[in-house]
Amino acid sequence: MKPLAFDDLARLPVVQFYETAFRKATGVSLKLIPPDCDPQQDIRPRGNDFCAQVASTPAGCAACQDAEQQAQRNAARTLTSRQTYCYAGLTVVAAPVIVAGRHVATLLSGQIFRREPTERDFLMVLTMLGEGLSSDWIKKTRKAYFETPVLTAERFQAAIQLLEVFAQFLADVGSRQAIACAETDPKSVAVAKQFVQAHIEEAISLDQVVKHVNVSRFYFCKLFKKATSLTLTEYVARVRIEKAKTLLSDPTSRISEVVFASGFGSIPRFNSVFKRHVGMPPTEYRATLRSQGPAPAESSHSS
Repeated sequence: MKPLAFDDLARLPVVQFYETAFRKATGVSLKLIPPDCDPQQDIRPRGNDFCAQVASTPAGCAACQDAEQQAQRNAARTLTSRQTYCYAGLTVVAAPVIVAGRHVATLLSGQIFRREPTERDFLMVLTMLGEGLSSDWIKKTRKAYFETPVLTAERFQAAIQLLEVFAQFLADVGSRQAIACAETDPKSVAVAKQFVQAHIEEAISLDQVVKHVNVSRFYFCKLFKKATSLTLTEYVARVRIEKAKTLLSDPTSRISEVVFASGFGSIPRFNSVFKRHVGMPPTEYRATLRSQGPAPAESSHSS
């Protein structure tokens, strides 16, 4: 089992389905992008005619890339959803997908107005783009500009909540894939995984697992590491974390109940391991399940 890669997530059918459903439900574009896009790579979500028009000009293309790259960099730096205003007054949002403490993808969205645009706003955009724009291009761009979605604060917040829920969903899918049994697993590795998952509430030792799979300790450790890229101890921790995340989704469960049901044995150890793998304390993770909004927007021209 190699560390989960962006391509593993991007191939999931649910990604394309959600991108389409998100746009239909909110009017807002959405695209899953790698965590470390090349600055020259086009990461623009499809669906906004105004952005497509402006991106066809040299100045507009550079400005669009600057806003999108800044939103992406801020999300990667803070590992939280971030907003950025582009030169044309549109809001761009980036939500990171974190799997086992690693930033493996970013959901890029937005390209919407937070207030009704004016003719003066549009003329300022034309000034920024420079000379040489044909009358037909300006006519088509003006139409697209004023047809760009305008979201109230309430609707925008709802869209962000949907975005963050999907980011967490992808993270959970990635985490589960990382610990699941694979068809390519050697028999002793598959049996060991099944044993761990069946006894996760109990204390699990290497000696127990080796005895269960009936191979030598040295051979098993070497084989398990090669097949999963993890030691048995690391794998057990991953399985415990996934069990804990499932239990935390129940708002009525107490932290102490989650700790012992997932086999950690003590709250301090649980808090430490959970934060190391998930990137946040258990209480904060539980709060994200309630879809809190992102940080305030930042100008794409800020340093």
